Order: sequence, then C-alpha cells, then structure tokens
Amino acid sequence: MELIPLFIQELEQEVKVTRQFLEAVPVDKFDWKPHDKSMSMQRLAIHIAEIPGWIETALTTRVLDFAEDEYEPTPVKDTNGLLSLLEESVAKANKALENAIEEDLLPTWTMCNGDQVLIELPKHGVIRHSFNQIIHHRAQLGVYFRLLDIPVPNSYGPTANNQEF
Repeated sequence: MELIPLFIQELEQEVKVTRQFLEAVPVDKFDWKPHDKSMSMQRLAIHIAEIPGWIETALTTRVLDFAEDEYEPTPVKDTNGLLSLLEESVAKANKALENAIEEDLLPTWTMCNGDQVLIELPKHGVIRHSFNQIIHHRAQLGVYFRLLDIPVPNSYGPTANNQEF
C-alpha cells in the first residue's frame, strides 16, 4: 500500500473542514482567550493554518532545531489572511507530497530545541502527527467558539448547531 496518495486525499478532506473553521473566526475576537495560559484565538487560528506546512518541512529537512531556527507566527490581520495562509501551507504540503516517493517517508525526522528532543519520528509519522495536530487544534478552536456562542461548524458530522445531515 502506498501512503502518499492516502496522505494527499486525507489532507484534502481535512482542509475542507479546517477552512470552514477558519472562516468562522471573528476578527473582533482575535485577542480573546479562555484562560491566561491559552493561546489567543488569532494565535490558535494561525497555528492551525500553518500546520499543513509541517508536511513540507518534514519531507524536505531532517531536523528542525528551534535553538537555531527561530520561529515567529505568520502575521495575519483578518479572515482572508487566515485563509490565504492555509492555502499557502496546503500548496506547499501538496507539492512536497507530489514530489516525494514512498522511500522518502522512511528516514527519521527530529524536532528539537538544542539538546532537548521534542519529536523524533519517521517522516510518515510526522505527516500523521501533522494531521493529528490539525484535528486537535481545530477541536480546541471549536471549544473557543462554543464558549463565545459562535456556531461550531460541522467536522465529521453535525454539531449541536446543525443537526441536519
């Protein structure tokens, strides 16, 4: 079984749902967060939009070291910016997947901060982890929506806001 076509298909499915969530993020609530330790809604939405780009990073590098590669979230000011960031991330992921061969999925990839190893997985595991992160943080955004009485978009079925199938 080849994984790359499955990853491309899964990315397409997850992006459809993710796009609906990012479209629902209200700009006037960008600074809102449910707790002092939580990300702001803007930061969380940017993070979600950037995650598909991890697939390209995993396929084109062997190590991401935050001690050497400083990270700053992509600045986004509005909904169109969030959606553009998502599309850019997805385009990078798709291009990397389309240019990859199955053997490219096997080497180990490491995310670290100097000597502290944060993730060390085969590249196919990093891609799976990226999908898991999209889903996890999208659900987190759904909680933000619920707390603010913003209708939660459908994910894998209807939400309490839309019981229709």
